[in-house]
Amino acid sequence: MTWNQVYDPVGLWAFSTLLATLPIFILLGTLAFLHLKAHWAALLGLAAALLVAIFVFGMPAGKGLAVAAYGAAYGLFPIGWIILNVIFLYTLANEKGYFKVLQESLTGISQDRRLQLLLIAFSFGAFFEGAAGFGTPVAVTAAILIGLGFSPLAASGLSLIANTAPVAFGALGTPIIALAGVTGLDIRDLSAMIGRQLPFFSIIVPFWLVWAFAGFGGMLEVWPALLVAGAFFAVPQFLVSNLHGPWLVDVIAAVVSILALLVFLRFWHPRKIWGLNGYEEGREARKAHGYGRAEVVRAWTPWLVLSVLVFIWGIPKVKAYLDGISVYSIPIPGVDKLISRVPPVVLKPTPEPAVYTFNWLSFTGTGIFIAALISAVIMGFKPRETAMAWWRTLKRVRFSLLTVGAMLALGYTTRYSGLDATMGLAFARTGVLYPFFGTMLGWLGVALTGSDTSSNVLFGSLQKISAEQIGISPVLMASANSSGGVMGKMIDAQSIVVASTATKWYGHEGEILRYVFFHSLALAALVGVLILLQAYVFPFTRLVVR
Repeated sequence: MTWNQVYDPVGLWAFSTLLATLPIFILLGTLAFLHLKAHWAALLGLAAALLVAIFVFGMPAGKGLAVAAYGAAYGLFPIGWIILNVIFLYTLANEKGYFKVLQESLTGISQDRRLQLLLIAFSFGAFFEGAAGFGTPVAVTAAILIGLGFSPLAASGLSLIANTAPVAFGALGTPIIALAGVTGLDIRDLSAMIGRQLPFFSIIVPFWLVWAFAGFGGMLEVWPALLVAGAFFAVPQFLVSNLHGPWLVDVIAAVVSILALLVFLRFWHPRKIWGLNGYEEGREARKAHGYGRAEVVRAWTPWLVLSVLVFIWGIPKVKAYLDGISVYSIPIPGVDKLISRVPPVVLKPTPEPAVYTFNWLSFTGTGIFIAALISAVIMGFKPRETAMAWWRTLKRVRFSLLTVGAMLALGYTTRYSGLDATMGLAFARTGVLYPFFGTMLGWLGVALTGSDTSSNVLFGSLQKISAEQIGISPVLMASANSSGGVMGKMIDAQSIVVASTATKWYGHEGEILRYVFFHSLALAALVGVLILLQAYVFPFTRLVVR
């Protein structure tokens, strides 16, 4: 039996919106202020979402429980599978001492922690976002930063701040592909528009990142390197997104940024070197690390293998081939096309599909797992040692996997019960200021779901409808949903759990949330201001695709 979503169950939209936000307040409040462990906060948020969905919004209990199970399954595969295997690779490299060699080899590029942060978290992280997305960049960069000696809070929070500007084009353009699918807008128009919004922030984010780490003065001392990293990412991001499309934007831009920064650092360094605890007098810009070239190559090999396989796994033709021999599609009983979104969220009642796709071979995490196995052979692990290392890793991340499953169960319950749409409709009531608040809706969507792709699926259609009603470009507002959403990536609970797991800082998710929340909100508001200018103010209006 089909159930139609209800967006104002109490007959007073403000009160309905307040009730819809209750699970989010419980989740974030218990994390940030009551200092509950993340898995307990997630389970409480999920319980609140189910109670509100069933007893206030009228969702049938069976459908609510089925949707929660659907979300939990998606949380474990593919997202939890990525986390597990990235940490597995890190464990292997660490146990053989390869990670120490990698860490010290970076001092041959720079001993300045600001520049190491820039290279690893921003440029290197952007490559993993472009190739894989779904938590991979935060897991990899946070693990490397903690190995370099950064504190767990800094490694976690700074990896989250860095993983913003590339997100809209992540996983070979997946968020934009999804956005085009739900809105019916041309994918190249959407790619071009987002490519006229995010390059501004691709330049800002490196400055913001180092400011968060070293303060304003510390940031100013390395501004030439920050400009190189940002500009050599932003310009290819603009050109590829406008001239080619969304598919290879991040990969090309990240490679250009990495190469440009490496070349630049061969000829330039700041006068004073910043260590882990501030300036270090007399410390050289770079030092001889004492390892031979062969040792350094071996230390970097696992991560190079990871990069290659993650990129291969992200190629659409490869993914399609792997899907063809490994995919299992499981329609969710009582849910698949038996829950309908209704106007004004969509133009006409639209059944929501709910099919869990277990494409185990094409999961990005499977590519990472294979990379770890190849690396284990290269590093000299015996099969039994490799299996035991994987088992130790599984025990280490078990609570993180529980948390991610609960977080995704909460997100899916919010989506299928219509709680998300109720919040979105409240934003749509802002009239002439909608370009700003519509952008913030994208931010909220990613904070809720942990994914720019999911936020675009949730709110893309609503953004298009609201823009047409207000009389502004639907391409602009659909794109704003994705561009604003990238700043929500910092505070989504899934990403925070990935960061805490990668840095072995379990139970401190609330501290990470408090660390990044201001940065997330402030940057999202800046994106909103840009969208507002694009909508109404010359010459910014010239950036709008006509």
